[in-house]
Amino acid sequence: MLSERQNEILKLIIEEYSKSPVPVGSSSICKLLGVSPATVRSEMAKLEDIGYLEKTHISSGRIPSEKGYKYYVNNLMKPKEMTGQDVLNLQTIFQNKSLVLSDAISKSLEIISEMTNYTTIVLGNNNESKLKKVEVIPLNTNNLLAIVITDNGHVENKKIDIEDSDLQEISKTVDLINKLIVGTPINEVSEKLEFEIKPIIAQYVNNHEMIYNAFYAAFSDLKNSSDVTVKGKNRLLELEEFSNNASKIRDIINKFDDDNIVSSIREDDAGINIYIGAENNIDDDLTVVKTKYKVNSEEGTLAIIGPKRMEYDKVVSLLEYLKTCIERE
Repeated sequence: MLSERQNEILKLIIEEYSKSPVPVGSSSICKLLGVSPATVRSEMAKLEDIGYLEKTHISSGRIPSEKGYKYYVNNLMKPKEMTGQDVLNLQTIFQNKSLVLSDAISKSLEIISEMTNYTTIVLGNNNESKLKKVEVIPLNTNNLLAIVITDNGHVENKKIDIEDSDLQEISKTVDLINKLIVGTPINEVSEKLEFEIKPIIAQYVNNHEMIYNAFYAAFSDLKNSSDVTVKGKNRLLELEEFSNNASKIRDIINKFDDDNIVSSIREDDAGINIYIGAENNIDDDLTVVKTKYKVNSEEGTLAIIGPKRMEYDKVVSLLEYLKTCIERE
């Protein structure tokens, strides 16, 4: 267990380092604590010996280690009080009754990304949603776009080749689907389409097989996918520790574009959970702070992703407040 002074020094170093990725020297800590440089250097050396601080080869200052960050979030950090403006910005979104919940969450995460300069993610659950509407949009004389829309606003698109098909036949298929399976839970649509709707389509539509297969594929993709929204994907690249590292930038962007990696962020625990460095599935140089939300039968995961030196107290407060706003709906 650390002494009170060691706790103070570690907390100050982490909070100073969160402002800028520059190793923290004893002189800046002396000014903040009002103690001698020798005392601070001695305590910093002890914190380094037990693995809470690390010394870089380019400076005499120290930076927090993963172990130090974990100790900080578990023992020293207190959620930071949100500013009145931050509260108002988020409240305004949830007071807008014209927005469905998924849109309110998406807009809130966009604002939080702007507040923090970090990346934000929401993972919904399409299996809990229901089919709202099916549409088709002609792209040219040979192709059209089949659009599947759910009641929580998720949209899945499939391009269809209509070279040998009649637009009237396609319109009939869309009308039948909208009449017969709108309101069906997404996880039941494929089965209903195969065993109940396909025989009916076959009676009314001549070239039904190709049209049916395109819609079946769109419904299957929707069932198997998470409803994923990523905001501020490029914001991390503006941070000093990444801005001059092209390979790191490419690696992070590729991971955010990988649905399997992003979907692995899903959280089953309703608390605010912090995964630092090697603890997360994204990148060893990042921290993922996430929680699960649940509103009636709809549930999902909220996540804020930033550098290991993120402002943990601010991020935890924002995520807790957002979760409260969502579950109040």
